[in-house]
Amino acid sequence: MNGASHKPVIIKSIFAAIVMFLFAIFVLPPLYDLFCEITGIGGKTSGPYQAERLTVDETRLVEVQFVVANNATMPWEFYPVKEKVFIHPGEPKEISYYAKNLTGKDMIGQAIPNILPNNAADYFHKTECFCFNNQPLSAGDDAELMVRFIIDPDLPKSVNTVTLSYTIFDITDRVTDLQMTQL
Repeated sequence: MNGASHKPVIIKSIFAAIVMFLFAIFVLPPLYDLFCEITGIGGKTSGPYQAERLTVDETRLVEVQFVVANNATMPWEFYPVKEKVFIHPGEPKEISYYAKNLTGKDMIGQAIPNILPNNAADYFHKTECFCFNNQPLSAGDDAELMVRFIIDPDLPKSVNTVTLSYTIFDITDRVTDLQMTQL
């Protein structure tokens, strides 16, 4: 056997690896979002909520816990300023998170939210959230990131604790050079 007979197999293998990588990056995330939307599982929250006048249920308190995780490739310090709050359903609330770029290079992060228990996701409404946008931080810089939310008074009575979690990812390589120059 000579080396030339392996060339077509190597080319096909490289091509297959590239196709699988592109599929995982560009096709799977929208499919996952669609799956979660259709089935209602996964605790994903929707985009900005247009706040309407909700009646505050002062007879009930809900504990809201805040949890974060950094993706393994994300070298930022990232945490909620408060670990939990107690609010009345229908009451608007604002909380903040702290983020610091611990590297010597400009980076862009993106936070992905999740709500637990899953049946609470439809009742947890973010009116403003840092997760709606990319979060650019220059080398060594820090920022206070805000979330404003309302828990719908129709939250099932069996739910007394809601956990809002964020995982933050490094998306620096996925943004354009124009976005990087705006840091």
